[in-house]
Amino acid sequence: MAGVVIVTGGSRGIGAEICRLAGKAGYSVCVNYRSDREAAQNVAELVEAAGGKAIICGADVAQEADVKSMFRLVDQELGTITALVNNAGIVGKVGKVEELDAERINRMLAVNVTGAFLCVREAVLRMSTAHDGKGGVIVNMSSAAARLGSPGEFIDYAASKGAMDSMTIGMAKELGDQGIRVNAIRPGLIDTEIHASAGAADRVERFRDSVPMKRAGSAEEVAKAALWLMSEDSSYVNGALVDVAGGR
Repeated sequence: MAGVVIVTGGSRGIGAEICRLAGKAGYSVCVNYRSDREAAQNVAELVEAAGGKAIICGADVAQEADVKSMFRLVDQELGTITALVNNAGIVGKVGKVEELDAERINRMLAVNVTGAFLCVREAVLRMSTAHDGKGGVIVNMSSAAARLGSPGEFIDYAASKGAMDSMTIGMAKELGDQGIRVNAIRPGLIDTEIHASAGAADRVERFRDSVPMKRAGSAEEVAKAALWLMSEDSSYVNGALVDVAGGR
């Protein structure tokens, strides 16, 4: 049964596809974005064209006040959240570990880890049966980088996704008896603009042969996995780390 979902980082790439498919499934969708309001508005229009309801919300998930405001807006405009997709994340420029500095590492962890924790906290306060909620689903967007390590590229990003795996397992065990299922998706080589933002626009082509299926995945293929985890079809799936990586 569809409900109300917040998709962080919903204005592009995998997040945008999750929003679109959620709309098609009948969800009311909050399309979160940090800076590109126009892109978020375009996604919201796709959601509504697919049959769902949508609002957009500008919020930096690394900022606690922004996260609180976003959840209050959803309470007012869409109703009580039933699903959270922790998709917002950043990646730095491709480089080696000796090139990292504290500013980059701290920002990476603030968005990719702290932001996810803050969003889960607000979701739990609304979903948990321990807080008089009716349950819900949390999908964390990890990465195959968590197990591959991303040597020579972005180990800091891989480490942040390793943290996402750990929090998924812990939260699934902590919240399972409160009506909340928590799972993670670990995308592999996916053809989105994230590679260009890391200064490696040709990365998909360079790594294609490292995938047993010899191709990159699409944002839609990842989004379909997210929608499955949000649905009753996965009602006994909790604490899972679902690889969508073509066998890589």
